[in-house]
Amino acid sequence: RGGARAQSGGKMASTAAGKQRIPKVAKVKNKAPAEVQITAEQLLREAKERELELLPPPPQQKITDVEELNDYKLRKRKTFEDNIRKNRTVISNWIKYAQWEESLKEIQRARSIYERALDVDYRNVTLWLKYAEMEMKNRQVNHARNIWDRAITTLPRVNQFWYKYTYMEEMLGNVAGSRQVFERWMEWQPEEQAWHSYINFELRYKEVDRARSIYERYILFTVLVLVHPDVKNWIKYARFEEKHSYFAHARKVYERAVEFFGEEHMDEHLYVAFAKFEENQKEFERVRVIYKYALDRIPKQDAQNLFKNYTIFEKKFGDRRGIEDIIVSKRRFQYEEEVKANPHNYDAWFDYLRLVESDTDAETVREVYERAIANVPPIQEKRHWKRYIYLWINYALYEELEAKASKRTRQVYQACLELLPHKKFTFAKMWLLYAQFEIRQKNLPLARRALGTSIGKCPKNKLFKGYIELELQLREFDRCRKLYEKFLEFAPENCTSWIKFAELETILGDIDRARAIYELAIGQPRLDMPEVLWKSYIDFEIEQEEYEKTRNLYRRLLQRTQHVKVWISFAQFELSAGREERLPRCRQIYEEANKAMRSCEEKEERVMLLESWRSFEDEFGTDATKERIDKLMPEKIKKRRKLQAEDGSDAGWEEYYDYIFPEDTANQPNLKLLAMAKLWKKQQQESEAAAVDPDKDIDESQT
Repeated sequence: RGGARAQSGGKMASTAAGKQRIPKVAKVKNKAPAEVQITAEQLLREAKERELELLPPPPQQKITDVEELNDYKLRKRKTFEDNIRKNRTVISNWIKYAQWEESLKEIQRARSIYERALDVDYRNVTLWLKYAEMEMKNRQVNHARNIWDRAITTLPRVNQFWYKYTYMEEMLGNVAGSRQVFERWMEWQPEEQAWHSYINFELRYKEVDRARSIYERYILFTVLVLVHPDVKNWIKYARFEEKHSYFAHARKVYERAVEFFGEEHMDEHLYVAFAKFEENQKEFERVRVIYKYALDRIPKQDAQNLFKNYTIFEKKFGDRRGIEDIIVSKRRFQYEEEVKANPHNYDAWFDYLRLVESDTDAETVREVYERAIANVPPIQEKRHWKRYIYLWINYALYEELEAKASKRTRQVYQACLELLPHKKFTFAKMWLLYAQFEIRQKNLPLARRALGTSIGKCPKNKLFKGYIELELQLREFDRCRKLYEKFLEFAPENCTSWIKFAELETILGDIDRARAIYELAIGQPRLDMPEVLWKSYIDFEIEQEEYEKTRNLYRRLLQRTQHVKVWISFAQFELSAGREERLPRCRQIYEEANKAMRSCEEKEERVMLLESWRSFEDEFGTDATKERIDKLMPEKIKKRRKLQAEDGSDAGWEEYYDYIFPEDTANQPNLKLLAMAKLWKKQQQESEAAAVDPDKDIDESQT
């Protein structure tokens, strides 16, 4: 080996004098692409996943001498530097590195790391905060001041720097330095809270004059620079003066605020605060002047709080009844203007009545109600009467609940019912409310007379239902039967009424009457929901365990309609009958349904039937029956048809799915043609495969 090394060394020395030898590049023998291709994205993803793998924790290391400590520091620093080198923009890596150096009391190194991090991202707020906190924690005050100065110079709009800086100076007892920082901050015209922090700082050291000068500068900014043109700033200034017993100054601030905002930008909060200040000074006449001045100039919709405080003030220091009368009369005047402008504005009447009910006597309320109900709608159409009728309802409820006058309540109801044009329309709620009132008065005959009159004059479904419900609560079943008879004479097409009547007879135990009612119902020439009625009748017979009658019902229903859901329901009934012959009966129903639906144009319904049949055979059938139903299943094919627009022009083609049933003999030629096309396509594919491989044996290809 030594000789070889000497020889190679000699050759290298000889060639160094001449031309420098170019190293040989390995030649790639196989340049074909690999079977499994690996992308750069996959490599990165796998590397990231391996980073997240949970590695076993390293063993605990006990450092016994300085050499091991230096070795440990070197390894950790190399790890941190590698992390920083991988991604310089991740500030958390820099912070962890600096905090680790700080934990080792390597302040100079930590400072160097923070400075390097600031070179990368000097806009990072957290980085500045951590840097300054490190210096403050290690009592490096001058370094911390330097950092805060750099931070507020670089990022002057970050309020957190200013707060931290002023707090540090104040904690160090450097009040003048903290004030100087606040002054630098105020030059940037910060937000409102910064000014208040400066004011509170001065107040902590009993510097009231300095705080007043700051307020003046703040208000000057609001007036000239319009940084914060808000009423609450003026109010805070005035309350500051009031708190320190400078009442003349406070009044002057309020007056300046009123003058500044003028009549164009009046705000009720300013006048409320001004009035409360004068109230605390026992200047009640000044308070009234302020309130009246504001109420005369501020729009009523914007002065609700002002009006409320004025009312409270008068209740405290004025004639209570007089001021309330003034307030109510003022609002009544507004409502009077509205109802004079439009007497048929029933919403205005409702608001007016709510006002007078809350603060006046019964006679005044009755007078307003009489005036309101006198405005009868001019057109006899129900939509114009819907709001008007609630005036009568509220009038009756007021007489019953508030005035406790049952006679007047009865008169109100009767007058309203006489006013309504029952030949054109009526309001069932009015009749029912009247009847319920008479029941509350324990006058049952009058209640029945009212409901009977309503059914005679203007029968409605709601009236019949309300009357029947009343008699049911009283357990008057004979009356309920008579009412149901009248109801069904009035509306024989109402399936719900037939069902409820039959259910009543079922509850009373008269099964024959219930069955007769159902028979009468299904015999009606016109029904609104016949399917619900038939289903209720069938369920009734099933509950009575009359299976033969149920079958007869299904047969009668199938004579009227051949809907697939009826057939499926019939089959499911036979399956759930619980007899030994249930499976043959159910299969027979499916057979009949399939034969009956061959002529049905809706092929989807026939497919639905076959699907239900197949699910039945899958659960209860044999292999032969399953094979038979599989043969009956249709084939789904895609077709196209021509579309026409509304004007008759060509609108293109539309694709749709059609079903071809094996049993339909009319479709057999199409099926044969389709089978021949598939066979031809298969032969074409085989011939193309034979042409691709000509060396293949001919006999084998024929085979």
